[in-house]
Amino acid sequence: MTRIAARPAGRRGQRLTYLVKRLEMAERARMEEVLRPLGVTLHQYTALSILEAREGLSSAQLARRHVVTPQAMHQLIATMERDRLIERRPDEANRRILRAWLTEHGVRLLKECHRVVDDVEERMLSSLTPEEAVAFGSALERCLESLTVPPGGADRDVAPPA
Repeated sequence: MTRIAARPAGRRGQRLTYLVKRLEMAERARMEEVLRPLGVTLHQYTALSILEAREGLSSAQLARRHVVTPQAMHQLIATMERDRLIERRPDEANRRILRAWLTEHGVRLLKECHRVVDDVEERMLSSLTPEEAVAFGSALERCLESLTVPPGGADRDVAPPA
C-alpha cells in the first residue's frame, strides 16, 4: 500500500488510533454496564460468545481466541462452570483434555446478553446511516485483517466478534 498523502484524522485532528482506542474504551464501559445486571462480566460474555460459535474448545484454545493468558482462562472457566454456564467433558481422543460446552442455562443467558449488547451496538451506530454502518463494519474488518494476518499467511487465532 502506498503512503497516504494526508494522514486521515478525526474532526479535531485526532489520530485514528486514538479514536479507535477511545471507541473501544467507551464500548467496553457500556457493555459492562448492560451485562452487570445479568450477572455476567465482559470476559464471560466474550468466552460464551466464542463457545457459541465453536463449542468443544479446550481451555488453551479458548484462551488464544479470547486473547488472555491460560491462567486467566482457567479462572474464568472455573467461574463459568461453577455458575453452570458451561460444562467440561473429556476429549474422546485424549481424556486429559477437557473441552467446554455451553449448558442450557448458558445458552439462555447468552441470548439475553446478546439482546442488551445489540442495544449498545445500535446506540453506537445511531448517528450513521445504514450504508455508513455497513461501510464502517467492513472497514474495521479490513483494518483488523491488515494487522492480524501475516503477509501471504493464514489468519492468526483471533477471537470472533462478541
